[in-house]
Amino acid sequence: MNDEWTTNVTNVPEGMTVLERGWLSSNNVLLDDGEHAVLVDTGYCTHAEQTLALVAHALQGRALDAVLNTHLHSDHCGGNAALQAAYPQLTTAIPPGLSAAVRAWDVPALGYDSVGQSIVRFGFDRVLQPGQTERLAGREWEVHAAPGHDSHAVLLFEPASRTLISGDALWAQGFGVIFPELDGEAGFDDAAATLDVIERLQPRLVIPGHGAVFSDVVAALSVARQRLNSFVQHPPRHHRHAAKVMLKYKLLEWGSQPETELRAWMWATPMFHLLWRLLHPDTDLHPDSFQHWATELLTELCRSKAATLHEGWVRNA
Repeated sequence: MNDEWTTNVTNVPEGMTVLERGWLSSNNVLLDDGEHAVLVDTGYCTHAEQTLALVAHALQGRALDAVLNTHLHSDHCGGNAALQAAYPQLTTAIPPGLSAAVRAWDVPALGYDSVGQSIVRFGFDRVLQPGQTERLAGREWEVHAAPGHDSHAVLLFEPASRTLISGDALWAQGFGVIFPELDGEAGFDDAAATLDVIERLQPRLVIPGHGAVFSDVVAALSVARQRLNSFVQHPPRHHRHAAKVMLKYKLLEWGSQPETELRAWMWATPMFHLLWRLLHPDTDLHPDSFQHWATELLTELCRSKAATLHEGWVRNA
């Protein structure tokens, strides 16, 4: 499946190029001062060929010097391996939280199988330590811890231009699923604290992990806090949202799939079992009840026009 993308340069400081990708891949941020070029986040592995082409086009024959990941979800680091192969001299920096798991390639700890997503093994050279600064393409960027959507995520903030690379901690219309909350951690509290950090930084411009670059940070924070509060007041709303997001994400990857195979994938994916149990704590897991729930999710996706179901095929919409 091809990835739609645009180059967004509105109000972006000189030396920054934002490749706004389709939602299967995260946005890519190229920081280039003419001597050193750094790419923040690398998209999903099935889009690696396009990521390579976009980076090569932007660099016009020059080398990519470094890759940084705001967090290690598959849509943000899936292009790491391809870029490392194409540019053997580049260095890769990741948040420290899962660095041991990446070094050992501990698949259960990394969690890609549990959510039914693809990844290609990659390595790293160093970690992005919160509280420190990174000199990237001639600018000093602060590294801030950003737990919530991901326990180990970081933000990158450049004070001179007040530009924030927010990953999935803040979009113009919300934020990513609070995955730690699904594992019983205080993810909602962490997400709220990260929104407070962003407010204190007072960015002029936010480059999100998904969607367009935006400058109305006050409005985005208001939307995010309202959404977060609705999840805090009614956690099952978040759990159901997470299930639909995961289903939609797989449809983005596949494009279309026979309904029977999609249902089989859901049954084989551990995260859906976890979500089902969170939503049905007093009911034993049984294939029939699980499939009834799958029908509800598919119906809701179709009702919201996020998918279509016709003659036994589910298609991304």
